[in-house]
Amino acid sequence: MRTARAAMQPTYEDVLSAAPPVRRYLPQTPLYEWPALSSLLGCRYYLKHENHQPTGAFKVRGGVNLVSRLSAEARRQGVIAASTGNHGQSIAYAARLFGVRAMICMPDGANPVKVEAIRDLGAEVVFHGRDYDDAREYCERLAADEGYRYIHSGNEPLLIAGVATQTLEILEERPEVELIIVPVAGGSGAAGACIVAKAIRPDLQVIGVQSASAPAACRSWRARRLVEDTMETYAEGLATRTAFELPQRILWTQLDDFILVSDEEIRQAQRMMIEKTRNLVEAAGAAPLAAALRLKDRVAGKTLALICSGGNVSPQQLRVLFD
Repeated sequence: MRTARAAMQPTYEDVLSAAPPVRRYLPQTPLYEWPALSSLLGCRYYLKHENHQPTGAFKVRGGVNLVSRLSAEARRQGVIAASTGNHGQSIAYAARLFGVRAMICMPDGANPVKVEAIRDLGAEVVFHGRDYDDAREYCERLAADEGYRYIHSGNEPLLIAGVATQTLEILEERPEVELIIVPVAGGSGAAGACIVAKAIRPDLQVIGVQSASAPAACRSWRARRLVEDTMETYAEGLATRTAFELPQRILWTQLDDFILVSDEEIRQAQRMMIEKTRNLVEAAGAAPLAAALRLKDRVAGKTLALICSGGNVSPQQLRVLFD
């Protein structure tokens, strides 16, 4: 099994190489300005709608890029991944696309909308543990025992290069963007944004945002070493208690800032985004707006792009959110 330490950092050239397969199999997602949110923040506010992907989340870009490049032997062995939902959907979607067997390990109590979507894509779902990291550790044991191609949700250069195409699209469409805010769990999206932004325009700022109730990635970035922390957030797309080495190595050298916001700030931003954009937005996808509201003075007068990483919210989650 490949380890994080053995993985090479992806480059801008890797992102350009990922663009053709991503564009062949996936739509270019919209980049809309929402005037109500621009007015609220005193800036030009553009939202990258990764919730419009076929799986409802950005991670499918990485799944398509990676699975499209698997060897014939790896395809015969099948793939396995651990996920709270969006990474699992990404791998299941790509596996179905290329005729590969997929198994997804998920924590008990995972979002039922995401569980059903993974099964509908033809992947087998295995439940284990109370959170993502319990499921991940079990997944790694299964991969070692059964010989599946294990696909980590962050420590995969091809995944990072694939998801980085979302930032490539932003800057192709709106080269005047001055600041990009990206939600972080494992960090593949933020790492990909850094690779593209700094290659195209080094002065362009990239800011990561994470829930203060699951701060492992932020604390690792600040300490410049991998740390573990508690995981109590309701936002499953941000829910990890360990940091991932490969994305962190990129973030340590290229990320401009990292913000922690409370779960209540994320809830407020999620309600606001659903009301103002008429889109389904999951909690992780609303975290960048929560950060922008926290940084209102800093973003005033700028042109910023926020990545709505996903829209996979369940009816029960919506009822609780608007109760």
